[in-house]
Amino acid sequence: VDLSGGYYDAGDNVKFGFPMAFTTTMLSWSIIDFGRTMGPELKNAVKAVKWGTDYLLKATAIPGVVFVQVGDAYSDHNCWERPEDMDTLRTVYKIDRAHPGSDVAGETAAALAAASIVFRKRDPAYSRRLLDRATRLNAFSLTVVFAFANRYRGAYSNSLYDAVCPFYCDFNGYQDELLWGAAWLHKASRKRAYREFIVKNEVILRAGDTINEFGWDNKHAGINVLISKEVLMGKAEYFESFKQNADGFICSILPGVSHPQVQYSRGGLLVKTGGSNMQHVTSLSFLLLAYSNYLSHAKKVVPCGELTASPSLLRQDAKRQVDYILGDNPLGMSYMVGYGRRFPRRIHHRGSSVPSVSAHPARIGCKEGSRYFLSSNPNPNLLVGAVVGGPNVTDAFPDSRPYFVQSEPTTYINAPLVGLLGYFSTHSSWR
Repeated sequence: VDLSGGYYDAGDNVKFGFPMAFTTTMLSWSIIDFGRTMGPELKNAVKAVKWGTDYLLKATAIPGVVFVQVGDAYSDHNCWERPEDMDTLRTVYKIDRAHPGSDVAGETAAALAAASIVFRKRDPAYSRRLLDRATRLNAFSLTVVFAFANRYRGAYSNSLYDAVCPFYCDFNGYQDELLWGAAWLHKASRKRAYREFIVKNEVILRAGDTINEFGWDNKHAGINVLISKEVLMGKAEYFESFKQNADGFICSILPGVSHPQVQYSRGGLLVKTGGSNMQHVTSLSFLLLAYSNYLSHAKKVVPCGELTASPSLLRQDAKRQVDYILGDNPLGMSYMVGYGRRFPRRIHHRGSSVPSVSAHPARIGCKEGSRYFLSSNPNPNLLVGAVVGGPNVTDAFPDSRPYFVQSEPTTYINAPLVGLLGYFSTHSSWR
């Protein structure tokens, strides 16, 4: 099986299928909603989506099987090597009927379906192939990526615990990915079967749970915002409860009325517990901006007790987070590598921190790279555009590789930011 291509998730050399699929979905959603504002960068965003979907097509090429990881994470994390010298175990992991993974299969279906919308006019044949793969692995089989996820239910971290945990365990359960996949398939295909699945399973699959969570593991807020667009456009009254959930999400995330699980630093950064914080900042800000546009078209607002959340307020709050990322914060530091006068120089990333092949042609082995990991010197190779995990609730940031939660970039931090930057580059001036 050819599993070349795709993306490493972050600063290591492992291809984790779950966050890769989510990254592809969010890049696609960025283009669908904000591609018209991306200018000359739109073509690069489309290429980035195709790099992901080309890999996902390979990973789903065998009926009844989804390849969900390439590389042994423990072996990889025991070394500090640039990809060119990589000699760690490249073990391949899969889900199938005997080893279910509704979460990663559902997210993969979502990614393929969302991307099919991106390519609908740009490359109709490729678009049909993506949607066909999301719904049918081949023309002669009823086994489909989404139906596979739905029929053989279970979390992939139960089937592949030793391989994917604690790195990308499905802590939240697989139910949200089934709704998420169905929502994107409905948007891409307009087939009634997916609409009926969503309506029938809304309560069973807990659409209203944890409404202020959204990321590679938890899709609840994203499901509600995505589906609510149809309600706000006056096309789907049967989805009204999802709009109510989306309104609840908005009220739970705004400064001053936010949920106990959401904090704001003194400098104004949205902070949530668990892992790299910037993934929450970019994903939730993306939803704020997307929902603000849906509300604007419908001439609606969100009542949050004494506060009325207007579309302009949502855009303002989303922009505040983007401004913080790019340097409007207490440290005056941009958390995007290569942007601004001051940005992270010692990011937790193997390829960035180890000398390039052109600068150091000789091989740098597994443990030889440790001296670069532990060095206080800046990384020799700038990973321009990468956004790191960022500061904590006190706005403090250690620019140091060992502090990986704060200094490591990830693809799923950047993917939602593509849409945010596209919009604000056109609609608002930078400070």
